Amino acid sequence: MQAFELNDIPLLSRSALDRAETLRSDPDALREGWSRARLLRMNRRGQVRIDGERVLLESAREHSPEPAPEAVLLGVVDDAHVWAIRDNELDGRLMDLRVVGSALHLDDVFLGMLSTALALLNWHDRARYSAVDGSRTTAANAGWSRINESGHEEFPRIDPAIICLVHDGGDRALLGRQRSWPERMFSLLAGFVEAGESLERCVAREVGEEVGVDVSDIRYLGSQPWPLPRSLMLGFSAVADPAQPLVYADGEIAEAHWFTRDEVREALDAGAWGSVSGAVGKAEEQKLLLPGSISIARTIVESWAAAG
Repeated sequence: MQAFELNDIPLLSRSALDRAETLRSDPDALREGWSRARLLRMNRRGQVRIDGERVLLESAREHSPEPAPEAVLLGVVDDAHVWAIRDNELDGRLMDLRVVGSALHLDDVFLGMLSTALALLNWHDRARYSAVDGSRTTAANAGWSRINESGHEEFPRIDPAIICLVHDGGDRALLGRQRSWPERMFSLLAGFVEAGESLERCVAREVGEEVGVDVSDIRYLGSQPWPLPRSLMLGFSAVADPAQPLVYADGEIAEAHWFTRDEVREALDAGAWGSVSGAVGKAEEQKLLLPGSISIARTIVESWAAAG
């Protein structure tokens, strides 16, 4: 039976950003650093402004004379503090994380900045009232926590989710298409971890619910933050029998098929969903389209394809 490992670190797991945890609770240092700090603006769709081939960072001082209460500290880059702020009036050339990561070939520092900004700003949008007593909360620690009226401190929530490549131990992999996806767009099976559930049990349950097959030899591969809106993707592989009938029990999967390694390699060579010059341009020719490089799904599929 053929096992495999990831042949590369997923893009969003490579963050080289200095997160500067000690700065968050030092208001004097934050005020001092604000004068030369950089500011990333992001709208509610997770889009940022693009200037040429780079993400635009502005002067924080031009926004306000001191650290803005609604801004979140991302970290330190080139000895300058970098903050992010929600701005739903953004105009110009805009891109979100899915597109930016593939189109601009950003370095690991910028990818870390974008994924952290998206995760924190999404959490603040949803945490304005305390889960303890329903009172309003205010941002604290440079945006890394919120405090309610009684002083209870709450921290950003992360939802663990598994994502699994099911294969037959040989040269076939099982990929599924969600109902909301266009024709021929397939990816790995995934789902959220339930309360009181282990990761391995979640893999078996989700695969069973989505396509009705039993899995064995469940192996952990790696993880990646996925702040859309606040997930941590935990990658696995598992083995199933292609002879077992596929049953779409929970209604999430519209169709699933066993693809050969050669079919997967051909699809990888063609490009990815949403790529201007890749698979979308060849949609009429391709019977299989795969996720883009920003997703851990791509890394897992590439690793399985290369293992043969």
